[in-house]
Amino acid sequence: MSYSWWNTIPEHLDPTIATVLGFPLRWYGLMYLVAFSLGWLLVWRFTKKYKIQAMKREQLDSVVTWLIVGVLLGARLGYVFFYNFGYYINHLSEIILPFSFNGGFHFTGISGMSYHGGLIGAFLFTSYAIKKTKLDYWKSVNTIFLIVPLVYTFGRLGNFINGELYGRVTESPIGMLFPLAPEKPPVLRHPSQLYEMCFEGFILFGILYALWKLFPKVRGHIMALYLIGYGLARFFIEFFREPDTHIGLNTLGMTRGQILCSAMILSGIALWAVRVYKKNHSR
Repeated sequence: MSYSWWNTIPEHLDPTIATVLGFPLRWYGLMYLVAFSLGWLLVWRFTKKYKIQAMKREQLDSVVTWLIVGVLLGARLGYVFFYNFGYYINHLSEIILPFSFNGGFHFTGISGMSYHGGLIGAFLFTSYAIKKTKLDYWKSVNTIFLIVPLVYTFGRLGNFINGELYGRVTESPIGMLFPLAPEKPPVLRHPSQLYEMCFEGFILFGILYALWKLFPKVRGHIMALYLIGYGLARFFIEFFREPDTHIGLNTLGMTRGQILCSAMILSGIALWAVRVYKKNHSR
C-alpha cells in the first residue's frame, strides 16, 4: 500500500535533539520550557494590557515558579496514581528517579505524565503562591486559565514528536503511521495528539478569549469555563485515542481519561454555580 507524505510524518520525527554526555536531550522537554516561558509572557502582557490588577514581576516570577513545580510534581504523581499505581507501588524509586534497576542499572528518563494530575498540582501550588504574593486570587487564577490552552498545545506537540499517545486504528486518509504502535508493519491511526492540540488548545483558547472580550461578566468564570470546555473536548477526542493497554475500558466503555474528564466537567459546573450563588448572596 502506498502512503502520502502526511501519513508518514511520524516515521521521520526524531524525539531526541542531541545526546550530551550520554544523556539524550528531547524535544518533549524543550516543549515544557517553551510552554512555561510563553505562559509567563502572556500572563504578564494580558495583566498589563487589560489592567487586570497591579502586579510586579517578582510576584509573577514567584507564581510561575510554584506553578511549574506543581505541574511537574502533579503530572508525575497523577500518572502514578491514575494510570499505573500497581507498577509503581513495587518500584517506588522510579517515581522520581530517571533510572531503572530492573535487569541492571540503566537510564530511562521520567516516563509517564498525567495532564489531570498536572492540573491538580498546578492549581494547588499556584493557589498557595497567589495568596503568598498577595495578588487578587480570582483575577490571577482566571487570567492563568485563559492562557493555559495555548501553553497546553506544546505538551501535545511534544507527545506527537515522541510518537506516543497515538489514536485508534482508522482507514481514513487523515491517519498516520506511528512506529511505536504494536502492529508490524504499522497501520494508519488517528493522530489524536494533533486533535487535542487543536481542539483543547487553539480552539478552546479562541472560545475563552472571545467570551472574555465580549462579555466582561464572564471574566470571573474563566476557570470554570476552562474546566468544562477542556473536559468536553477531551471526552470526545478520547473516542479517537487508543486506550492505555494496561487499563483498557471500564464497564461503561469509558477510558480512564473520560472518567477524569467527567469529574472535571462536574467540577467546572459546580465552581460556576458556587461563584454565582456567592455573588448573588453577597449583595
